[in-house]
Amino acid sequence: MISILELRNIIELGFLPLRCQCTVSHDSSLTVKVFDSETGRVDLLVTGISTVSLTSARAISNLVGELRTELVANQRGFFIGGGQLAGQMPAKLL
Repeated sequence: MISILELRNIIELGFLPLRCQCTVSHDSSLTVKVFDSETGRVDLLVTGISTVSLTSARAISNLVGELRTELVANQRGFFIGGGQLAGQMPAKLL
């Protein structure tokens, strides 16, 4: 079994070069925050992530992949809503 400290570290490293903060709640669930490198704004906030199934490198990798997909979707929605043309992505997301 992977310790909570190791789990947090692996998840945070999975978002490099972005800054990621992974915290553990009293019920052992995780909260993941990913910050915009330029503004420091929180680009992704996910709470209540169960650690029960995060017992292998594959499971942790799958979680990071899902969170990265959500991050890109959130950024796309922000830029499209922020005046960009639909289908036109800023260079930093490509």
